[in-house]
Amino acid sequence: MPTSLQHVDGATPMGATLVGDGATFRVWAPRARAVHVLGDFNAWTHDERSLLTRDDQGHWRGFVPAVRDRDRYMFYVVGDGGEGLKRDPYARELETPFPGTCIVRSSDFPWHESGYRTPRFEDFLIYQLHVGTFFAPNLPRKGGTFLDVARKLPHLADLGITALQLLPIQEFETRFSLGYNGTDYFSPEMDYAVADADLPPYLAEINAFLDTKAQPRYALDDLRGEMAQLKALVDLCHLHGLAVLLDVVYNHAGGDFGDESLYFFDRQSTAGGNRNSLYFTDRGHAGGLVFDFSQPEVRDFLIQNARYFLDEYRVDGFRYDQVSVIDHDGAPDGWSFCQDLTSTVRFERPSALQKAEYWAVNPYVVRSPPEGAGFDTSLTDGLRIAVRSVIAAASIADERPLDMTALANSLWPEGFSEQWRFVQGPENHDAVYDGREPRIARLGDPGNPRSWYGRSRARVATAISLSAPGIPMLFMGQEFLEDKQWSDNFELHRDLLIYWAGIDKGDKQMLDHLRFARELIDLRRHTPALRGQGFRVVHVHDQNRVLAFQRWVEGEGHDVLVIAHLATFDRFGYRIGFPAGGEWREVFNSDVYENWVNPDVVGNGGRVVAEDEPLHGLGYSAALALPANSVLIFAR
Repeated sequence: MPTSLQHVDGATPMGATLVGDGATFRVWAPRARAVHVLGDFNAWTHDERSLLTRDDQGHWRGFVPAVRDRDRYMFYVVGDGGEGLKRDPYARELETPFPGTCIVRSSDFPWHESGYRTPRFEDFLIYQLHVGTFFAPNLPRKGGTFLDVARKLPHLADLGITALQLLPIQEFETRFSLGYNGTDYFSPEMDYAVADADLPPYLAEINAFLDTKAQPRYALDDLRGEMAQLKALVDLCHLHGLAVLLDVVYNHAGGDFGDESLYFFDRQSTAGGNRNSLYFTDRGHAGGLVFDFSQPEVRDFLIQNARYFLDEYRVDGFRYDQVSVIDHDGAPDGWSFCQDLTSTVRFERPSALQKAEYWAVNPYVVRSPPEGAGFDTSLTDGLRIAVRSVIAAASIADERPLDMTALANSLWPEGFSEQWRFVQGPENHDAVYDGREPRIARLGDPGNPRSWYGRSRARVATAISLSAPGIPMLFMGQEFLEDKQWSDNFELHRDLLIYWAGIDKGDKQMLDHLRFARELIDLRRHTPALRGQGFRVVHVHDQNRVLAFQRWVEGEGHDVLVIAHLATFDRFGYRIGFPAGGEWREVFNSDVYENWVNPDVVGNGGRVVAEDEPLHGLGYSAALALPANSVLIFAR
């Protein structure tokens, strides 16, 4: 007889769930003729006793006694197109090496209750990284892991960023990947886990940190497996005061799917094309297939995935890959799927940041339903394009005018009502990937990114991003002048890995740039106007290569004036309008960080006095010294 229906009802979760003295299993395969569950608990026997029972919605379910945590299992699906093993689309963990069997996992984890709270949206400062290449101390044997990222959390916390954004961490088929070809959405990438035998040194280092926080230690068994180690990374991030955002890919799945994946899960004939594949349409994207958003079960699969990472992993939000593909290639149902997704996440966790990638930029993605898609914020490219354009043009050896006007116009994208509704920055994983655009220091001086030209222009680009409206985003290594492109293939391109050795060995240029980034981020944290809603361009001059803009907190003031200057010589007596008279403090000068402390620094001695001389539409002005290739910030 088939498996028992004990513990099974309409609320039984999908996948494998430990309950009572065993586990329930539930999977969607509406056109399958039979679905069996095989595993360690029944000696992988394919017979009547392993058969699940189908309900009216096409879900196969059953209860199996004596199932234990870390038991292995698979589904055996019989369909019109054939039969064979399938991985559970909801599997929480997979056996190494890939493609492995599914593993039954308990949700238990010894979380540390630190009282951490996700930042307000306007306080987010995002740091984007790729787990496999961010810090990989065990090469060539193994790339970077979740626990290797955890070893660099003191660096990131000291830098002052408020959120880590991990490139996709769901299991993917290939040896190397940016993460956008995943097929097993509930299973963390197994290559990002430290093997059991290699855990003791990591455990000792992590527990030493926990001791400093007077927090309970982990046991070795607490960190076994990729699921536990991703949870540990989130837990440790929160103890360091850092939020965690996951990059999730809900527009398409796969590249290579493999016969045991969710592709053609109910094993229908492939002769009818990909419309028979259950989860997908016949539209391709990035080598994979676009999800079928017309299917309620497909929509629920993706929405439950987001809920799962919120609830079980306690993440603080998501970066949704290519929402524009969901909308366009997933039409006519993609937009309503986005509304259902964002509404569910907002109900589940109002504090979770929902960040959309949508090209071309569409402000409606951050508006509330029914007219909008309901995301909180959207990645934008206007500032990135404009700032990279002026930095590249500045690197040409003449004093030609720069398009500072276009840069000024990019600072607040049209159609966005709040300044935190858009995310901006001069670098990201797409832009500076191997074979694409150079990193900002090399853009500033293609022949020698470590020259004064490269270093000073990199400071300008980063300072504009950190002081402009929007949620700033840094890409890994940007904070210490990394000048190489990057690649996910760390075996073929070990030369493109982040140069942590420079920090460890005291490379002065890197350390000076790190100090610059850290102190500017600290100024942003303690200066409400740099996170406030008030903004206007005060002065822009293409020939002189000058841009000045004002930031403030609406209804309160706290005004600051930010001035960027990209000429290769110092200017003196350059008059700029100020919003109020009297003394203004020069609270930041990027020229100070040139050979810290710069013995030849050019500036205004820490203060200027704005005189009763109207200019640039403001009632006051001051004559300033503008260092070459610099950003100055003045505050009351």
